[in-house]
Amino acid sequence: MRIFDPHIHMSSRTTDDYEAMYAAGVRALVEPAFWLGQPRTSVGSYTDYFDALIGWERFRAAQFGIRHHCTIALNPKEANDPRCREVLDVLPRYLAKDGVVAVGEVGYDSMTKEEDEVFARQLAMALEHDLPVMVHTPHRDKLEGTKRTLDVVREAGLAPERVIVDHLNEVTVELVKDSGAWMGFSIYPDTKMDEHRMVEILRRYGLDKMIVNSAADWGRSDPLKTAKTGQAMLDAGFTEADVDKVLWQNPVEFYDQSGRLTLDPLPGFTGEAVTFEGNSVLRGARK
Repeated sequence: MRIFDPHIHMSSRTTDDYEAMYAAGVRALVEPAFWLGQPRTSVGSYTDYFDALIGWERFRAAQFGIRHHCTIALNPKEANDPRCREVLDVLPRYLAKDGVVAVGEVGYDSMTKEEDEVFARQLAMALEHDLPVMVHTPHRDKLEGTKRTLDVVREAGLAPERVIVDHLNEVTVELVKDSGAWMGFSIYPDTKMDEHRMVEILRRYGLDKMIVNSAADWGRSDPLKTAKTGQAMLDAGFTEADVDKVLWQNPVEFYDQSGRLTLDPLPGFTGEAVTFEGNSVLRGARK
């Protein structure tokens, strides 16, 4: 079981998490720019954060055998704060950096006029920089937010295959599938989606353009939810090839549209087969 976690906030996680993720088969990840948990009050706090994503966090992940990539954006929650608008002016220099594989997270939190403006402007940046887009759907009124998201993406002229619409559930998945965009699911302990519901969605809608992530952050979350979803798929009768498609091939195919993925093993690391809950997976070992 090789795993690419396409949405996880490792700046909020510990080195123990990196070790556990590598042992479970995680070999690459994408860390989207997101909300700190409290308001940022100046553009400088953003640039320090972006610098950490493309520098320090990439280095930290490499110490544990994991290839780190990121997405860059002004997130929807902070799009409503006028103190943050200046961030939009500095984004282009970060979108040109190595390891930045998409514009994101963008989209809606409360579906305000300010969020509309910031969303549209960042979609235009994605077109200008030839990058795919990661879209965050709102936690409240998710169906309406997803419909509005797809309308805005369409109006911006983005090809649907260049867009992943994340945090989906049973109510929104068919809408996004019909649009031609990629479908993202965040597997959480209590909210959003769990691995068993995810298995049923995969049974019903198939494996194409399905993206499973842990979205682990500073809240109650689990960086091993990708591996646990893979195990749930195997227990439900899916094949190892099916698991590989969902947990590796699909996220690689989506983010490879950036032309910036680096997936070769890191120096000093190798892989050896071990048993993970009764199934063979890759476990890393230092040479």
